[in-house]
Amino acid sequence: MNTPVHVAITRTVRQGCEEPFEEAIRSFFADSLKNPATLGSLLLRPLPGSNTRAHGILRSFANENDRDAFYRSESFLRWDEAVKPFVEGDYSRRRLHGLEAFFTEPSIIDRPPRWKMAILTWIGVWPTVLVVTALISDRLTGWPFWLNNGFSNVFVVSVLAWVVMPVLTRFARPWLK
Repeated sequence: MNTPVHVAITRTVRQGCEEPFEEAIRSFFADSLKNPATLGSLLLRPLPGSNTRAHGILRSFANENDRDAFYRSESFLRWDEAVKPFVEGDYSRRRLHGLEAFFTEPSIIDRPPRWKMAILTWIGVWPTVLVVTALISDRLTGWPFWLNNGFSNVFVVSVLAWVVMPVLTRFARPWLK
């Protein structure tokens, strides 16, 4: 069975090397996405005003074999060597499972217990769904249920990923450790 595999990588970028690092990663993303086994890539930058220089890289693969082949590939090894002048130390890599994708804050070294991730996610999802539904439900009247639901979920997921969960994980950091 081919189950998609999601991986989080953390790289600490040297002060002043952010632009060349990000240019190198954009080029590498474009190149690596030509491989059909690579399902997607995403660069997570540190929040403005934070004192971390850790950049997150989220990658998705069709399965574990494709993931392993990718990290052994000449292309990846060349890229890893090419960015060494822009980063401090080696990269850390770990597989993500479900809700864990929200909990990639570099200051949270160990993965929180799943029950804590579930509770914090529920705390974020519940009010977000209420607010998004209240704001857009009138505009979607008359749409088929599946389209209405899908459109609403795009907003919910976007607000969770870029606003609610980063704030909640930062606020709950001591509890998550």
